[in-house]
Amino acid sequence: MIDQLFEFVQNHPLLVGAFLLVLTAWIAYEVRNSASSGVTSSQATQLINREDAVVIDTREAGDFKAGHIAGARNIPQSRIDDRLGELEKTKDKPIIVVCKSGQTSGLTVAKLVKAGFSRVYKLKGGMMQWQADGLPMVKK
Repeated sequence: MIDQLFEFVQNHPLLVGAFLLVLTAWIAYEVRNSASSGVTSSQATQLINREDAVVIDTREAGDFKAGHIAGARNIPQSRIDDRLGELEKTKDKPIIVVCKSGQTSGLTVAKLVKAGFSRVYKLKGGMMQWQADGLPMVKK
């Protein structure tokens, strides 16, 4: 088995090189994203309780009404640029950005950081992880 692997590597160096390049890029991407300003559900709860963090839910209104974190503000991602003024009073507080699965909240985090907000975090795993952790949700 090992002999066949070495033979394959010797016969297809470009294919193996491309695979290693893609693998390295993927690992670097995952490491960078996992470390970038994300908080877990328990860390978010601590920020909310201890430092009065502001929770921004970037899902659409229907998803927000179906269930959200208590005290969260609904600002859909498509409207964040128009509604940045609403957040000016909270620049000194931590802000937690929440989306459905934690994949798209990074865009909103980047926009808020660019607008001068210093303590902006995304909720890792989004509302799906919040629900999976059995944490309370408000329905309106």
